[in-house]
Amino acid sequence: MAKQVLFIQGAGEGVHDHWDNQLVASLERELGENYAVRYPRMPGEGDPSYIVWKAALASELDLLEDQAILVGHSFGGTILIHALAEQQKPRFGGLFVLAAPFFGEGGWSSSGMGDCREVPGRISAGTPLYLYHGAEDPEVPAAHVHLYAKAFPRAVVRMLEHGDHQFNNDLSDVAEDIRLLS
Repeated sequence: MAKQVLFIQGAGEGVHDHWDNQLVASLERELGENYAVRYPRMPGEGDPSYIVWKAALASELDLLEDQAILVGHSFGGTILIHALAEQQKPRFGGLFVLAAPFFGEGGWSSSGMGDCREVPGRISAGTPLYLYHGAEDPEVPAAHVHLYAKAFPRAVVRMLEHGDHQFNNDLSDVAEDIRLLS
């Protein structure tokens, strides 16, 4: 049976069909047939709401088997981090967060979502956390991954020297880490 991977898209008008679908295609190609990538459309992608996305994500998480892999890009990664902090039990094989904005001191401000510094102690130490950021990301400053690294000192941080916000549509580094973890 194929290992489950849930990919949560970033925010913005048309992101699901015109941007992050290319990341998913790269991940599927790199992971191969031993992995099944699920890529749901998040509601209101052009004007995202934490509350609405969290509810949609909860429904998606309920469909997953234990030890499934979670991947979130941009706002989707931020939502995953916050939503997992509210989970009652650790049951996921790994959390892979790509170019996620950090909300709170030093990062961006947000209404409806708490400070990212408040969640590390609530995410299971048994859930491996990988943080990726492209050094050439024009959307989310690279400083955000360093804020996450400070908040999550056990996280594996990968700064990709030539990566943009979409990682040049190449998630081979992420796929390699997923395979090594599995």
